Amino acid sequence: MIKPELLMPAGNVEKLKYAIKYGADAIYLGVVDYSLRAMRKGELITMDNLKTAISTAHDMGAKAYLTLNIFGFNNDINSIETNFDKISETNPDALIVSDPGIMRLCQKYMPKTPLHISTQANILNYEAVKFWQDIGATRCILARELPIKDVAEIKRKVPDMELECFIHGAQCVSFSGRCLLSDYMTNGERKANSGNCSQPCRWSYKLLEETRPGEYQEIIQDEKGTHILSTKDLCLVKHLKEMIEAGIDSFKVEGRTKSLYYVSAVAKAYREAIDEVIKNPDADMEPYFEELLKVGNRGYTTGFYLGEGYPSDGYSYDISKGLAGADFLCEIWGYENGYYRIKTKNKFNKNEDIELISPTEKFVTQVSEIKDLKGEEQDIANTNHELLVKFTKEPESPDYALIRTVGIKNRVTT
Repeated sequence: MIKPELLMPAGNVEKLKYAIKYGADAIYLGVVDYSLRAMRKGELITMDNLKTAISTAHDMGAKAYLTLNIFGFNNDINSIETNFDKISETNPDALIVSDPGIMRLCQKYMPKTPLHISTQANILNYEAVKFWQDIGATRCILARELPIKDVAEIKRKVPDMELECFIHGAQCVSFSGRCLLSDYMTNGERKANSGNCSQPCRWSYKLLEETRPGEYQEIIQDEKGTHILSTKDLCLVKHLKEMIEAGIDSFKVEGRTKSLYYVSAVAKAYREAIDEVIKNPDADMEPYFEELLKVGNRGYTTGFYLGEGYPSDGYSYDISKGLAGADFLCEIWGYENGYYRIKTKNKFNKNEDIELISPTEKFVTQVSEIKDLKGEEQDIANTNHELLVKFTKEPESPDYALIRTVGIKNRVTT
């Protein structure tokens, strides 16, 4: 078996570092205006720090792919063309594109940089892959609507073309993400194909009959609620063997707008699962699936990949926002004078059992002491506080370590 690349999202610089530390072989990142998932908070990736972000990935031993995958209007083309000098200086390992016009600009200004064709191009067959190969692409990111058997056939027909597939994360109800619903529902203020989707497929809807203005009726679907467009999240960790055998070169995780904890925990689960399958193709993947239940999800589905059409239980009718199976409690910022310095995300108590994860470890321990930065003892670590703590069992290294609750709560039906 040939080990595929694990490709993780990098919504900001901090998440980029954690994604790589927790196992990513490569990351994909974008800047506001040219990317379909533009972060609006945190240490944002902009034209000003893009070079630093990509250099950071390279220094950590990972590749960095830059997304320029909007469908551009004339003003977008003018804007991106003026920035190609800066983009070229950042030295990305590949450019991800969907718009043929932007692809032409990439070939004009960065002819030596590999081009990856975005899933937005809706690539479903080997002739489409050959088309993109003929005009200069080196990789195709296939549509999520493809079953694994079709992916395998594409690889047989075009063996010298790299193929990338999504294996985990949120899905759009539209065809491979090409959606106008957000544009329509926000009067053009939130354009999905320009990186600013308002996610109307996650909204709860009611029915209004024209002759009864103001009288809203619930839309009921098998008593499961009114989120009639909201799909469950994709999770293919139990099918890694089949996907590797199909010849997929890169496994992609969705989630540039997801939390640091999400990116870290998902990267760790898939890194370990991929490595296990390579060693033992018949290994039990259930433990890794259980790990993935500990991050935010709307319930999991295999989508179209098993070749039976989209499953009838693949919609999340009762919730819109993903529920985490474990609460992210804090990240560890350092070690000083016998205490771990932390920044809390959710509150926890002294003597409480917690689970620590790091790039190399995972174990349950207990919070034995809590102090504020003045040295005063505390019984509770409240949200958004910087504190000093001790654990009954300590990590080998505190670098990039995260703390979460033990076990799985909010187990969404899967």
